[in-house]
Amino acid sequence: MSRADAQTAVVNRPLIEDIRLLGRILGDVVRENEGPAIFAVVEQVRQLSVAFRLERDAAAGRKLDALLEGLSDDTAVTVIRAFSYFSFLANIAEDRHTARRREARQLAGEIEAGTLSSSFAHLRRAKVSPKRVVKLLSTAWVSPVLTAHPTEVQRRSILDAARVIAELLAQRGTGLSPGQMALNETALRGRVTQLWQTRMIRTSRLTVADEIENALSYYQTTFLPQVPRLYAELETLTGERVAPFLRIGNWIGGDRDGNPNVTAETLERAFQRQCETALQYYLDQLQQLGAELSMSQGLTRMSAGVLKLAAASPDTSEHRLDEPYRKALTLIYSRLAGTLRAFTPATPLRPELPGPAPYAHPEEFLADLRVVEQSLLANHGRALVDSHLGDLLRAVEVFGFHLATVDLRQSSDKHEAVVAELLRVAHLEPDYSALDESHRRSLLQRVLADPRSLRVRDARYSELSQQELRIFETATRLSARFGAHALKHAIISHTEDVSDLLELMVLMKETGVITGTLGTLGTDARTALIPVPLFETIGDLRSASRIMNEYFQLPGVLELLHASGGEQDVMLGYSDSNKDGGVFTSNWELYRAEVALRQLFRAMKKPLRLRLFHGRGGTVGRGGGPSYEAILAQPPGTVGGQFRLTEQGEVIASHYAHPENGRRNLERLVSGVLEASLLPDVHDAPREFIDAADALSEAGMKAYRSLVYESPGFVEVFTDATPLLEIADLNIGSRPASRKSGGAIEDLRAIPWSFSWSQCRVGLPGWYGFGSAVTAFLAGGEKKAKLELLRRMAKEWPFFRALLSNLDMVLAKTDLGIATRYATLVRNQKQGRVVFQRITEEWQRTSEALSALTGHSTRLATNPELALSLKHRFPYIDPLNHLQVELLRRLRKSAKGKPVSERVRRGIHISINGVAAGLRNSG
Repeated sequence: MSRADAQTAVVNRPLIEDIRLLGRILGDVVRENEGPAIFAVVEQVRQLSVAFRLERDAAAGRKLDALLEGLSDDTAVTVIRAFSYFSFLANIAEDRHTARRREARQLAGEIEAGTLSSSFAHLRRAKVSPKRVVKLLSTAWVSPVLTAHPTEVQRRSILDAARVIAELLAQRGTGLSPGQMALNETALRGRVTQLWQTRMIRTSRLTVADEIENALSYYQTTFLPQVPRLYAELETLTGERVAPFLRIGNWIGGDRDGNPNVTAETLERAFQRQCETALQYYLDQLQQLGAELSMSQGLTRMSAGVLKLAAASPDTSEHRLDEPYRKALTLIYSRLAGTLRAFTPATPLRPELPGPAPYAHPEEFLADLRVVEQSLLANHGRALVDSHLGDLLRAVEVFGFHLATVDLRQSSDKHEAVVAELLRVAHLEPDYSALDESHRRSLLQRVLADPRSLRVRDARYSELSQQELRIFETATRLSARFGAHALKHAIISHTEDVSDLLELMVLMKETGVITGTLGTLGTDARTALIPVPLFETIGDLRSASRIMNEYFQLPGVLELLHASGGEQDVMLGYSDSNKDGGVFTSNWELYRAEVALRQLFRAMKKPLRLRLFHGRGGTVGRGGGPSYEAILAQPPGTVGGQFRLTEQGEVIASHYAHPENGRRNLERLVSGVLEASLLPDVHDAPREFIDAADALSEAGMKAYRSLVYESPGFVEVFTDATPLLEIADLNIGSRPASRKSGGAIEDLRAIPWSFSWSQCRVGLPGWYGFGSAVTAFLAGGEKKAKLELLRRMAKEWPFFRALLSNLDMVLAKTDLGIATRYATLVRNQKQGRVVFQRITEEWQRTSEALSALTGHSTRLATNPELALSLKHRFPYIDPLNHLQVELLRRLRKSAKGKPVSERVRRGIHISINGVAAGLRNSG
């Protein structure tokens, strides 16, 4: 063993020990609950799977097939549960090890990339002063946005148990005595037993209300306590107070695209529950502050403001006559409890004293807290502010009474249908949808410039129109109640031209979101929501700057935007562009669209602030990958302190279920934005890089579309060889898997498209076409010079380097040996062999191209931590794939008349859960 390998082994020994401990406990629990015979089957499946993986042992594969085929449905499901839970427990151990290594590096004085300490070191070397950082953040907006697109298959009860297990593992590294270690293991055994005896998957489909509750759990455990600590670290590094710029966003309750279950009522419910979550947290913090601030007026001075609050307090207890802080906090608590009752149906966990009026706005609440803060600061109480009150103040600044900024989103065709109906009923245009773009724009501009309403009194409108108008009316009311940060964006999916923006604006005008008159240079119009186009397909991305330029040229539009905050969000879709053109073309067209938008916004005489919103998913095929590196790979000048991105599915739990991990992931976002915004533009791409990327994109898209859209029978092979239909039945979200009925790839949502390919371990959306792109680029002479150019791009260009890194990761997670077992499920085996042969050949080309460009013959050579992680996880993911194939085969036979038990369907769903947990970013 080399010295480096020996050091790695020492560093990772605690991880191995944790995995072995949890594996041993799980094995004991399985043996105790299911019996030694079942445990023996689990071990036999594991051993044969390992032999098949490590040795490509054909005999082991045949034995495994025979073993699995002979299992009863009940036994197969039990074995699946065992491996699923092992993957789940191994993830917990890995997360704990990551935190442990981070702590060790901090103790050793090492500065880790992607941390605030690292970013400020880079900024100091570049002569960027802390004052410039503070100035940037004064107008910045950084926001991870939790979306209603779950591939999160874990139930909340399972995630709650995981948090406890993580805490118990952390305790084992704190010098426990033998007795304490024994008690700790007993507690771990209890939580693992709880997991084993808890239903792993849901028996009914999630509702929007369920999705709201799931999202709120992350605010309670992570965002509310951790965001203030991130601000505190920033203020330590800058030496100045930092304006609120990091905001948590939310789509859940407002995203109607393809989900008829999201209504005005769900939007109302989302805000009630968000408000309740925030206020209950503040009330709890006030209770703790009341216990801390027990200072006597006879022993220290207090400000006149605190004494005034105390005098108005309903607390008349003689025990607190000389404790003004406590009396003041009782008043504040009572007012805030009244706010909770006024804004929500909820009641405080601890009753308030009656009398004081509720707070109407968070600014009033903040003002009273500031009175307490200033009194403490003036009277030797800074330590008390720093220990608790400061975090509460910052939480209120960031989260207000609304908790999260909720986006509205709807598909452009739905907006069009509502506008068409309004125009038809008003006798202004009988068939709006038949108009060309020019006539649409002219008509919509006239409507926007007319102060009269389009709606006809007593007319009967369709349910769609009524519901859409109610959504915006509700948004107007909620914005007035909770403030400007509660609702900021109305997103238009499938934006294809300027009229899509104007249609939304007509609906906003009809419902009071836009007020005043739009259409002249002297406009007095204001909007409470920013119309946000979402450019999703390759064609839409190529048209993005043209559409925005023509939109801005319309009379009154720029005046409206400047009068309403001077900012414009543009959302870029990673998922559908990938499904449309493949991984390289998607990434490259996104890059080009950003550059074109940057140039457009810079050319304005009176600039608008451009904020790009990145619609990223978990898997690489949907824009996934490390967020810090992704931000640094953005084109220069496109960040500027403004960055929003979606957080989806199991990635939400991976990033934010554990509070410390959550803070670390938020820190990566902030660090990336600071560096991308303030460091010199050292990553401008030279012309030869641009030309090479154009050529790679053209060849890559041709290869990708040749397989996915032009191969005979491809849709049938994809449907047969993946658990697509079973994923559609899995109760992991409130929306259907496809936007339209039918089996076209174009209509399939990007999430099940990527999720299905991840399950069968092909990961096709994350790499297919790149090998052909490189092969075509190198063909036709000057191969050596061209290869050297690509290698320079890999070293010098952050965009290309990040793309190759993501390709490296997704190739490391693919396994064509496992994939061939899914290929046996294809009904037309001739078609299946043709498709899988093309996939295999392209995988080989892509792997060879990646090695040639990076100089690394093995995957993850530069990411040993992930390589080790996969090494530990794969032996326990593989059995789930083998079992999934067997149960899919049984289920498919049932379609031919052979009866199958409900346990088979349940087992497939659990295996999907387990594979997703093991791969971690598959949705």
